[in-house]
Amino acid sequence: MPILGQNQYGKAENRVVKITRDGATHHIKDLNVSVSLSGDMDEVHYSGSNAHVLPTDTTKNTVYAFAKEHGIESAEQFGIHLARHFVTSQEPIRTARIRIEEYAWERIATAGDDEHSFVRQGQETRLTQVTYDGSAWEVVSGLKDLTVMNSTNSEFWGYVKDKYTTLPEAYDRILATEVSSRWRFNWSDDEQEMPDWETSYEQVKKHMLEAFAETYSLSLQQTLYQMGSRIIDHRAEIDEVRFSLPNKHHFLVDLEPFGLKNATEDGAVYLAADRPYGLIEATVLRDGCEPRIPVDLTNL
Repeated sequence: MPILGQNQYGKAENRVVKITRDGATHHIKDLNVSVSLSGDMDEVHYSGSNAHVLPTDTTKNTVYAFAKEHGIESAEQFGIHLARHFVTSQEPIRTARIRIEEYAWERIATAGDDEHSFVRQGQETRLTQVTYDGSAWEVVSGLKDLTVMNSTNSEFWGYVKDKYTTLPEAYDRILATEVSSRWRFNWSDDEQEMPDWETSYEQVKKHMLEAFAETYSLSLQQTLYQMGSRIIDHRAEIDEVRFSLPNKHHFLVDLEPFGLKNATEDGAVYLAADRPYGLIEATVLRDGCEPRIPVDLTNL
């Protein structure tokens, strides 16, 4: 006769972002939380009775509610709060396993006093493509997986609406994207002075990040153009910059069912959505130059 062995259930990969506002200085905790529960769960397997089952949707809601009620001092402390809650509040649950991945962000240094712009640590990949036909060179460099976020100074409103439009207008939102960019150098001949590639890369990245941080954004398209324009204006060795920017949507979680107000002005909790996502792409050129970088950046 078959018998039931080890079993557990829960909600995996709950993406939760907690923004804490200390005046103009903002703090981010960005976690991926997986909850796994086990205990007296034989009957749900044998007969389908859910009498001892706390819904996985409830565990998800608990993660977001606890982020608001208790804050996130550390991944460890947050996991302790959750595990203790599940085991002590539900008699059939004997064991709770909380797995948390934390994604680190560092501030983007700017000339201003506001501290609400961040860049994800440890994600960027540097790229280059060199083409030579025996007489002329083409060098296209770039980067991918550079994740950036503004926790305020972003709006989105005044857009076209039709009968299928449900998106509410936003006057204070998170703006986040994972930058994929390529830029083409105007160095093409051995007789020309070769650029300092290391300095150029660091400066391009610097201007890209500064433009992202300092632009009060009414659309991701506007931010993209400012990023490209800053590079063209400050780096004479570059004639063309192309961006592919997925809009990493962050939606306010509805916490009203739990008697909690979730508003941007008092430290909000967001759902970091994985997909679908808006995808914004464009090229910024030096005046008089023709585009050469392919639209599909994966072809480079």
